[in-house]
Amino acid sequence: MRYEELTGLVQARAQLPDRQSAERAIRATLETLAERIPGGLADHMAAQLPHEAGEPLRRVAAAHEGTPEERAYRRDHGERFGLTGFAGRIAWRTERTEEEALREAAAFFEVLDSAVDPELMEKLYGVLPNDIRGLLPEARAEQDARAERDTRTERGSRTERGSQTERG
Repeated sequence: MRYEELTGLVQARAQLPDRQSAERAIRATLETLAERIPGGLADHMAAQLPHEAGEPLRRVAAAHEGTPEERAYRRDHGERFGLTGFAGRIAWRTERTEEEALREAAAFFEVLDSAVDPELMEKLYGVLPNDIRGLLPEARAEQDARAERDTRTERGSRTERGSQTERG
């Protein structure tokens, strides 16, 4: 996928007014993601993205500061923060609200899902905590499927109760 295509898709899915807004959302999401995931995974993801999009991942992964032990830990595990921290960091970087930041990040993850290998998305899914994982397309699909099953189960229970009432 070319960079122009990536930014255009993010702009459309996030309903952003211009390409610069899409670029800001992409950069902020990738920088924040690079802080949260293991450095090796960030490097693999950067390699599968257009150069301009992969640069924030490479830069953040290379810039981890601290003692050698802290750098090694972040390289292997990433920083520990949840959805609130994730949203706050993206909002700060884009100068948007946390709600807008999450909407834009979810739109980016939809585009990312089609831009990188499925195995890489599975690895990403595996290293993120449940709350951040909910932004990924796979997680939202699972949530939608669960909600649909629950709705069908509820309807079935109501139908069954209604026929029992009619018989009784």
